[in-house]
Amino acid sequence: MLYKILKLMFMFIYSVIFPTKVVGAENVPKEGAVILASNHLSNWDPPLVGTFIPRHLAYMAKEELFHVPILKNILCNVHTFPVRRGASDRAAIKTALTMLKAKECICMFPEGTRSRDGKLHKGAPGVALIAAKSKAVVVPVAIEGTFKLRPFRRLKVSYGKPMYFEAEKADKENLQEFTEKIMQEIASMLKIQ
Repeated sequence: MLYKILKLMFMFIYSVIFPTKVVGAENVPKEGAVILASNHLSNWDPPLVGTFIPRHLAYMAKEELFHVPILKNILCNVHTFPVRRGASDRAAIKTALTMLKAKECICMFPEGTRSRDGKLHKGAPGVALIAAKSKAVVVPVAIEGTFKLRPFRRLKVSYGKPMYFEAEKADKENLQEFTEKIMQEIASMLKIQ
């Protein structure tokens, strides 16, 4: 219930206060296990990724957010789960895999944190690892305009074509290669050479 209320609120925000152009929302599968892998420019990005797709979206979010009692209650009610950044967080990986096994859709930010300079940075292999273990489809997502966001700035969210981890082994080399492919797709949608 809270998720639907917040989605309606963000639909208004992203239509009126921050007019948003949406490209490729039809690329998000309507069912099955899906990982939306997005660049990350601001705190406005997580709801932006989920507002314009027809599915309920779960989020992996930094553990520190769960230390604020009121925020923790809200996050838990919208299917957000914590991840320890800078380390391999087995509990977060297990939660993501459980959700994907249940054919849910989750949002992850391969860069691991918000960009401090508005540029796209190197991705960590977490999305690739979870995609390899779950066999979930990965949809790259490119967000534009949320860095140093001001009211009435035009935003854009683009959903790329679905990608699959196809290597036989989920070794370090294959995970890095798939991570680079995801980041290249995001860069392509952002028109970064």
